[in-house]
This record gives sequence, C-alpha cells and structure tokens, in this order.
Amino acid sequence: MRQTSTLATEKSNQAPAKISVALNVNGQQRQLDVAPWTTLLDTLRDHLDLTGTKKGCDHGQCGACTVLVDGRRVNSCLILAVMKDGANVTTVEGLAGNDALHPLQQAFIDHDAFQCGYCTPGQICSAAGLIAEGRAKSVDDIRELMSGNICRCGAYPNIVAAIQQAMGAMSGKS
Repeated sequence: MRQTSTLATEKSNQAPAKISVALNVNGQQRQLDVAPWTTLLDTLRDHLDLTGTKKGCDHGQCGACTVLVDGRRVNSCLILAVMKDGANVTTVEGLAGNDALHPLQQAFIDHDAFQCGYCTPGQICSAAGLIAEGRAKSVDDIRELMSGNICRCGAYPNIVAAIQQAMGAMSGKS
C-alpha cells in the first residue's frame, strides 16, 4: 500500500508535459512548447518577447491585452495559447508595415490619444478590429464598440478622434 502512495506522490510532483503550439505571429510562423495553462498573453510576452501587449487586470476587464486573432479582437489574457494552435495573431508590433506606421498608430500620435500609454497597444489593436468589423458608423458606435478598453488617464475624446481619422484614411476618404 505504501508503494502506491509513494508512486502517486512522485507522479503528482512531476510537472505536466508541455504542449507544442504553432502560431503565425505578425506574419512569422512560430513553433513553441508551452505549459497547458499558459495564456496567449503570457506566450506573447514571456515566450516571444513581444511586450507591446500589456497585462492589465488579467481578468479580461480592461482590454490592455487586446490582440487580433484571425482578424478578430480578443482579450489575450483569457485565452490559452493551446486553444489557438494554428491561428494568425497580430499584436501592436505587427500592425505597421513597409517602414510606415499603421494609420491608427499615426492617428493616435496626431490626436495625442494617449497619456501614460499603457492602454495604447490594446486600444490600437481593438480599434483595428473595430474598423475591420465595419460596424462603427458614428461616434456613439465607436464609443460603444470600444467600451471594453479602459483608459485610466481619460484620453477617450482623443482616442475616438484618432479612430475617426484612421477610419477615414483607411476607407480612402482621408
């Protein structure tokens, strides 16, 4: 009987096996081994050194961790990396291209749509998803559809103005 108890104790002290996950992150195919409980946020920050995505509340309530997964905005703190095996992930680092800022990044600068900057990567990724969704037709729509992203500094009017500018630029209305 004692031998079984010892085996059970030894087994429970072993770390669970890591799981292999393939992600296309910002256009680069990445293969990594992560613990089954590793969130997409921690995978991006701790395993891939993409620290633009921020850990705010770690409960999906603030939006600081927002990234795009297969083109849809998600709170990366609520998703296990293993759940997104094979997915395309875009972080704030992956939005710019060809040595030029993404129109949202430029609009945030133009409208001074940040103060401390902590929420900015999540705000920008969420806004990119919002624009791609094509549902925002008014300032009130933008406010409502961005309500999952909190800015504790209160830069909301500038954030909305930046999103409006980027929506115009991205639709060719500039």
